[in-house]
Amino acid sequence: MESAEEDSLHGQSSEDEASELSDGELQEAFSKGLLKPGMNVLVEKNKKLVNNVEGLKQCLADFRKDLPWVERLDMTNLPAEDVVSKTEVKVPAETNRELDADDDFQREMFFYRQGQATVLEALPLLKAHNIATKRPDDYFAEMAKSDQQMQKIRQKLITKQMILERSEKAKKLREQRKFGKKVQTEVIQKRQKEKKAMMSAVKKYQKGMTDKLDFLEGDQKAAKNSSDGSKKALAKKGPNAKRKFKDQKFGFGGKKSGKKWNTKESFNDVSGFRAKTAHDKGARKGKGGNKNKNKRPGKSVRRKMKGRS
Repeated sequence: MESAEEDSLHGQSSEDEASELSDGELQEAFSKGLLKPGMNVLVEKNKKLVNNVEGLKQCLADFRKDLPWVERLDMTNLPAEDVVSKTEVKVPAETNRELDADDDFQREMFFYRQGQATVLEALPLLKAHNIATKRPDDYFAEMAKSDQQMQKIRQKLITKQMILERSEKAKKLREQRKFGKKVQTEVIQKRQKEKKAMMSAVKKYQKGMTDKLDFLEGDQKAAKNSSDGSKKALAKKGPNAKRKFKDQKFGFGGKKSGKKWNTKESFNDVSGFRAKTAHDKGARKGKGGNKNKNKRPGKSVRRKMKGRS
């Protein structure tokens, strides 16, 4: 009997030990396959709600420490006066009851006006406690982002700008090509029109409907008309002041070379023709009458003359 009781007690102690196994041992047994489904059942225990009044009062007392405002910097304000609503003759929503929480714009404006009221009340208090509210002019603050990060951002911006410039350049080129094609088509149409007009004029001439050949001149006639028009305009306008001064000082100038060239009129004019002079007839008088009169003796003769003297 005693042995049976000891065995039962030993089995109970082993079960207690197995139940007190740690999480790591349980995980190791589960990985080895020693644990089977249904052996471990989670038992949900009812949560015991504790109303610790004393502890809550202590926490509330800790929150209500009597510290100066400089240490707390807390403000509780109603929203500032809505000047915009006054100018537009509207009834402002001054209380939370009249505020529509679902209206995003009205809600954000409420927060904005509340911030305004807080700033208006806090700034004098900060100045009274000698707390600076403005950053000094020589204040140097390190940037939140490193130089490498800013360099990457700058490179990215430059790349974007280059892409935009390329797209703009390509767009301009496309427009220029379109304009060039348009001009080319207009020129081709104009040439075709002129060709058609010339062919019709030639057909009329061949059929004897007209005896004028003005259509053969074409662009030359138009160029002549334009040049004549420009010359007439210059003639009407007259020379400028510089040209007038030079004409007055140096004369009108004109063509210098080729003055003695024959023209058709001078070639046909024979009024000054003298046969005797032309054919060397009759005795020449004057300096050229006797060629040997003042002829200088040669070198050998001059030497002989010197030797005699």
